[in-house]
Amino acid sequence: MKKRGDGLAALAFLSPSIVTFVIFVLAPTLGVLYLSFYDWNLLSDGTFVGLDNFERLASDERLLRVYGSTAYMALVILAVNVVLGLLLAVLLEAKMPRLLRGFFRLSFLFPFVVSASAVALIWRFLLNKDLGLVNWFLGSLGIDRIDWLGSSVWAPISVIIVNSWKTIGFSILVYIAGLQAIPGALKEAAIVDGANAWTRFWRITFPLLSPTIFFLVVINTINSFQIFAEPRVLTQGGPGDASRTIVEYLYDRAFGDFDLGYASAIGITFMLILIVLTAIQFRFSRRWTFYE
Repeated sequence: MKKRGDGLAALAFLSPSIVTFVIFVLAPTLGVLYLSFYDWNLLSDGTFVGLDNFERLASDERLLRVYGSTAYMALVILAVNVVLGLLLAVLLEAKMPRLLRGFFRLSFLFPFVVSASAVALIWRFLLNKDLGLVNWFLGSLGIDRIDWLGSSVWAPISVIIVNSWKTIGFSILVYIAGLQAIPGALKEAAIVDGANAWTRFWRITFPLLSPTIFFLVVINTINSFQIFAEPRVLTQGGPGDASRTIVEYLYDRAFGDFDLGYASAIGITFMLILIVLTAIQFRFSRRWTFYE
């Protein structure tokens, strides 16, 4: 009877999360899967086409280019968040006045809580080729103006800069929590043994921080592959498809071309790719992730 009561209590506590998952995750996913077998333009009745939408994926050369641009931007954003985020977190945990440390933490975290569209809109003005403050500053250094938003080389870099600037605060916050969880006695023992700062980092900090690093790798991989607002507001995916992401391409096919069936097929395959990437990360994490 006690076990049954515990099970009912657990179910009651989990019910809000279960209901939220069913309504906002499971039901939409099943709906998208259903639509992927139809040809539907939002106006007329859908026509069942079976696997035709998935067969179209193989012949869509533009989709392959968009996957390439998405992967390029996502992997660089991932590296910035994981590597630079760790460096900044370690620096913020160094000895400095408490007020100054709080100021830097707030400065890095503030962009994360601001709307992505608002951030992108502000940076669109800052990166303007003729009137932007960034080019004005570069000009004062004797550097020629850069076409941040209109060049196929610089447009994806602009998206990377803006998204990284917005999201790195979350990684820093998680890293700081992980660093503060490391027992100080271990570092003190290493200092007594004569270990320098570099040795203490690689022998103590990094191994004990590896679960945190793994968590951020997984979360940032998923988030960086799904960026939408930054390229949409900054460059509209251009020039060409140089800065277009797969989510933006999916949106254009669904609500620009009114081809919801094909857009749903793209969404399903994209979801499967992210699941595979996450599974690979979990598989290889066993080799370098250390749990106490």
